[in-house]
Amino acid sequence: MRTTVRLDDALMKRAREEAARRGITLTALIEQGLRHALRRPPKRRQYNSVSLPECRAGGGILPGVDLNDSAGLLEQMEGHD
Repeated sequence: MRTTVRLDDALMKRAREEAARRGITLTALIEQGLRHALRRPPKRRQYNSVSLPECRAGGGILPGVDLNDSAGLLEQMEGHD
């Protein structure tokens, strides 16, 4: 069956190059891609809604704690001031 498909120029160039690299026609490459895409639809994961607790205690970061310094955080957590 013949049909017309409009593709982005850069995508068409890459597809032609890939077909040539594989030693197959552009049509065969497109057919392979469609078969692969249509083989089975992606499964959607079901996620349960989660309600996270909100801390209202106040406070904040302790003096001297730099959240951008992972080595320093590790030292403070291990008690190696």
